[in-house]
Amino acid sequence: MRGNGRDAAGCLLAVGGAAAGLALWSVGVRSRFHRFEDFSDWSVLYAELPLAVLGGTAGGLLLWATVSRRRKR
Repeated sequence: MRGNGRDAAGCLLAVGGAAAGLALWSVGVRSRFHRFEDFSDWSVLYAELPLAVLGGTAGGLLLWATVSRRRKR
């Protein structure tokens, strides 16, 4: 039960990374959604949004793993 603080920090970094991915995705989403002759491009929602959120989550977890390994040394 000694790692509760480290585990909580990892979870918070994962949530923060997901929020950062969502924030970066939302910049200019209206211009990406209506691309060619005002037809809706739905790939913005089903392809770009999950990739941005998963990428942010993976980035946060990678940062947590790197910091926790360096602290053990």
